[in-house]
Amino acid sequence: MIRRRIGSRAGVLALALVCTVSTTALGQEDDDEFYLDGAGAGTEVSDPFESFNRGIFCVNDCLDMCFLEPLADTWDFFVPDVAQRSLRRAFDNLRFPVVFLNDLLQGKPKAAGVDLTRFLVNTTAGVGGLMDPAQDWFDLEKHNEDFGQTLGYWGVPPGPYLMLPILGPSNLRDGIGSAVDAVTGVIAWFVPFAVTASLAGTDTLNRRSLVGDQISQERAAALDWYAAVRSAYSQYRENLIQDDAAAVDQESPFITPEAP
Repeated sequence: MIRRRIGSRAGVLALALVCTVSTTALGQEDDDEFYLDGAGAGTEVSDPFESFNRGIFCVNDCLDMCFLEPLADTWDFFVPDVAQRSLRRAFDNLRFPVVFLNDLLQGKPKAAGVDLTRFLVNTTAGVGGLMDPAQDWFDLEKHNEDFGQTLGYWGVPPGPYLMLPILGPSNLRDGIGSAVDAVTGVIAWFVPFAVTASLAGTDTLNRRSLVGDQISQERAAALDWYAAVRSAYSQYRENLIQDDAAAVDQESPFITPEAP
């Protein structure tokens, strides 16, 4: 049983490498705001591997423009915007185990209680999370937590900036956090790999389609797209650690979608 679970988890991570072909798959949850707007200005980031990172970034960006962007445009053409947003909420709902655990690890019992209530309400009355009655009816705000944030919350520095092949921007702290989140996602341990693969691929495609126009505009406007992404990612992660309200309303656009 243990070997089967480990094999399943490895398969999920391998799929993430394949399906998340975008350094700039700028996703959001409930609005169209592109978080690079004004984010990260003046942020100093440790980037000792910049030459290597820029090379990886170039490959990632080309993969996005050549493969993921056309697929996302096709998805956007056939799938109504309201359906895309409902799917986004459903995938957010599946992240409950990771969010709840890290609420507790950060010593936030009130937030953990809110997230537990949100999950129960949205899973039932919200039809599996497609709707958000917890917010609409009870004004229960969502939280966006992960183990990388938990490490930062307790004072662990981010370490050097890293541009990972296919996975996109990260740093040493968030890389460790992502590995822990992959294990604590829970759902992928109990469903067939084919189902998890379909979920991860659909989430990636849907998330990319929601912000296609914003990505194109920001890419065209940036004097240095690599530097803009690096600065914005770092500021975004810091804002999440500080529980900035605007950041909580967005999903990190550069990291592999969390395995449910």
